[in-house]
Amino acid sequence: MNKYQCTVCSYIYDPAVGDPENGIPAGTKFEDLPDTWVCPECGVGKDMFEKKA
Repeated sequence: MNKYQCTVCSYIYDPAVGDPENGIPAGTKFEDLPDTWVCPECGVGKDMFEKKA
């Protein structure tokens, strides 16, 4: 699964870890995150993330 990086604060969303503090279990693909999910570090939306190579 691909990791995604926030273009604002450089937070990296790792699907293997998820975002358990915000109710996203490990194993959740970035594409499967709810549209309401925001960066846990700076609060921007999914549209501000880029796939890491």
